Amino acid sequence: MKLTIIIPMFNESAIVSDTAGILTGYLENWAAETGNTYEVLFSNDGSRDDCGDRVCTFAADTSLSHGSVSVVEADRNYGKGHAITIAMAEASGDFVLYTDCDLAYGVDVIGEAVALWQETGCDVLIGSRNLHADGYAGYTFLRKLASKAYIRVLCLVAGFHLSDSQCGFKGFRREIGQAVFAENGTWGWAFDIEILLRAMDRGAVIREMPVKIINHRESKIRLVRDSVRMVKDILKIRTRLRAEKKAGK
Repeated sequence: MKLTIIIPMFNESAIVSDTAGILTGYLENWAAETGNTYEVLFSNDGSRDDCGDRVCTFAADTSLSHGSVSVVEADRNYGKGHAITIAMAEASGDFVLYTDCDLAYGVDVIGEAVALWQETGCDVLIGSRNLHADGYAGYTFLRKLASKAYIRVLCLVAGFHLSDSQCGFKGFRREIGQAVFAENGTWGWAFDIEILLRAMDRGAVIREMPVKIINHRESKIRLVRDSVRMVKDILKIRTRLRAEKKAGK
């Protein structure tokens, strides 16, 4: 099988070369051991720094035996949802995973996710910090409490009961991933909600797996401001999906 890894990035020049090295080092070993192949798509969300050029330089200077590295470019900054959407359209792997440029959940979780996907045959695989005993290790008590409350509110508004809808580690069988992302109209933080709702509407089999934050850095989410924005976005998403169903789309 072929695996696609999508890495959305915005102004990540400080870490992207190290990320590319760590990720491909793991994937080369994984592919050699399993007989699989891979591609890594760094999706540049209109960055103002040279992170896209750094990935291209890495790809040109690095000899890979089992996979490839390339960059997908947006013409300007739209948001993480857009970055993943345009990369998903380019993906050629049987299974498509996305994770953040800081590799927050590490790299071993990649092989674990592929193995679980192959074992279960699910359409969508979602990482969950709430299912791992140490999923919130390194969080302060208040940050952990706020994060759990944030996720709970979003799920209640969206109308489903997944344990960690906002986890930045998700995987899709390519056909379902490309189908739901092709319909995605949300570019900001709420894009995960729209994708999951669309997958559910298609009857996709969704499974969660425990993950743990390994690499911590300051969250870009501001809970009060972004929670209000997310709730508004979710309500817009639900309204749009209802209109699409009514129109028979």
